[in-house]
Amino acid sequence: MNNTFHDKNLNDKSFLVTGGAGFIGSHIAEYLLKNGAKKVRVVDNMANGFQSNLDILKSYPAFEFVEGDIRNLQTCLQACNGIDYVTHQAALGSVPRSIKEPQTTNDVNVGGFVNMLKASVDNNIKRFVYASSSSVFGDEPTLPKKEDRIGNCLSPYAVSKRVNEMYAQVFADIYKIPVIGLRYFNIFGPRQDPEGPYAAVIPLFVKGIINKTPVYINGDGEQTRDFTFVENAVQVNIKAMLTDNEEATNKIYNVAVGENFSVNAVYDVIKKYLNKEHTPTYREPRASDVRNSLADISLAKNLLGYQPTTKFEDGLITTIEYFKKIYS
Repeated sequence: MNNTFHDKNLNDKSFLVTGGAGFIGSHIAEYLLKNGAKKVRVVDNMANGFQSNLDILKSYPAFEFVEGDIRNLQTCLQACNGIDYVTHQAALGSVPRSIKEPQTTNDVNVGGFVNMLKASVDNNIKRFVYASSSSVFGDEPTLPKKEDRIGNCLSPYAVSKRVNEMYAQVFADIYKIPVIGLRYFNIFGPRQDPEGPYAAVIPLFVKGIINKTPVYINGDGEQTRDFTFVENAVQVNIKAMLTDNEEATNKIYNVAVGENFSVNAVYDVIKKYLNKEHTPTYREPRASDVRNSLADISLAKNLLGYQPTTKFEDGLITTIEYFKKIYS
């Protein structure tokens, strides 16, 4: 990632990245470290994090690691001590997992979130930026999705993220902590976990096509998503933490590219790029999946200066190259 997403000096600023051993969190932490932040502390319980991601960060002297769980308030208080800015990425992702494990999803995503907010208030954090999700749009059918128009939640995961947004607003109102929420739309890229029952679709496709193992597509594959390369998520987190625009705080933003592609189209691009024939297996549609997703990103552009620098196909090629090294 060569793009610079900030114009401030970071060498007098300390950052906490929760979930920083995970996919998006490790990219944010790496950006901050590369750009000379005074301190970048990661807190992670390693449930979804990887030692390999921490190994990338460990080479920077400004890096600190706290192994701990955000469900523990003391851990959160310790992690926030001496920190200026928090970017909260720690969560249990995956709609199917939330349907299977609603209590754990709630404990981590809601209980852990409130702990982090309280710890941030108690440590006088300058700004609290957090990951929400496009899942909060629920059954609202209108495209493109605009931040102020949401429907009924379709999964425990969506509920947990919607509750995060409500808690953030209440904390901003009562405790005067500046908060910014980021509704991610299908973030993908290097370091995304291709293993396990809740693996993301793009790494699964690359792995399956390379290894000639079964690849499953839910439903007819014509459902569309606003696939967003991870570098764009890094950019918006940096801009949200550092913006001087008072009008930009205490709001929620869509984080996407503003273009959508079908799952079948994604599969075809990967297959073509790898130059391999491999027929996917179609199966039942997934419970609680929305049919189409596309973001209106004008709010983030106007108030945060967000400009997606990596479009879908460029990001996809970078991602394929990354996983090719692992699976070839």
